[in-house]
Amino acid sequence: MTSHSGDAAVTTHARNSAASFDEPVRALLDGKNFASVATLGPDGAPQNSVVWIKREGDTVLFSSVDGRQKVRNLRRDPRISLSVYDLANPYTSVEIRGTAEVVPDEGKRLPRDLSHKYLGIDPPAEKDEETRVIIRVVPRKIVSFSA
Repeated sequence: MTSHSGDAAVTTHARNSAASFDEPVRALLDGKNFASVATLGPDGAPQNSVVWIKREGDTVLFSSVDGRQKVRNLRRDPRISLSVYDLANPYTSVEIRGTAEVVPDEGKRLPRDLSHKYLGIDPPAEKDEETRVIIRVVPRKIVSFSA
């Protein structure tokens, strides 16, 4: 569904199953744009983090050190909201609501991929005992806005 307000357009896709990204959303996710991720804390209060992201098909990936608050929140309650706006035009944005899957990143592949996407270099070395996980966001509702 697309609605227009003045020169702005809002597009909403909602399904019980996974939703698909259209071309403008794919371009936004593939750009060097930061994402804001909201999870639900143990008391139900939102907890927000800014993360680097990578699109993989119709899902979004981000990396975290296992045990961080957002990871603990998602293991307990996988509901998640991810918002991205275009750094070149902040009036272009997308909100993705869905569920998160937390999977091991034993080779620490994703931080390397993300560092190359955002900085063009390898990330700094991490301690061997630091465990990385990949959070895969499976969208259920996508709301995009462009002006």
